[in-house]
Amino acid sequence: MLVTALLALGFCVLLGGLNPPSALAVDYNKESLVGVDFSGRVLTDASFTKANMRGSNLSNTDVRGVSFFGANLERTNFQGANLSNATLDTARMVKANLTNAILEGAFAFNTKFDGAIIDGADFTDVELRKDAQMMLCQVAQGRNPTTGRETRKTLYCDE
Repeated sequence: MLVTALLALGFCVLLGGLNPPSALAVDYNKESLVGVDFSGRVLTDASFTKANMRGSNLSNTDVRGVSFFGANLERTNFQGANLSNATLDTARMVKANLTNAILEGAFAFNTKFDGAIIDGADFTDVELRKDAQMMLCQVAQGRNPTTGRETRKTLYCDE
């Protein structure tokens, strides 16, 4: 009896039966996705935690609520993307293109935005550090074509 149970357990382990399935439709966590084209896709069931996405194209994507925690998003194109309620904390968005992106409600407290293009981006209710907010205000301009909000106002630049 014990031998049968151990054999069954070993068989399950070999087949991966003891590993719980991912709750996400697509798990890109810790993946190397340098230069990958995701443009125009709906990725709301994906996760990119700690992924290396340097130079990738996520223009016009729907990534609402997606985790990019700790991801390398350097020079990534998010033009026209919807990043509402996304987790961007500790992500590197250095020189990322956020033109006309919607980041409403995103958590980006420790995100690095050095050199990011934010023309027309909507930062309504985004959690930012004060120094990041001040840096973004230096280059903030435009109005988001979808929400109609001015970038400077969503960052509270003139208050």
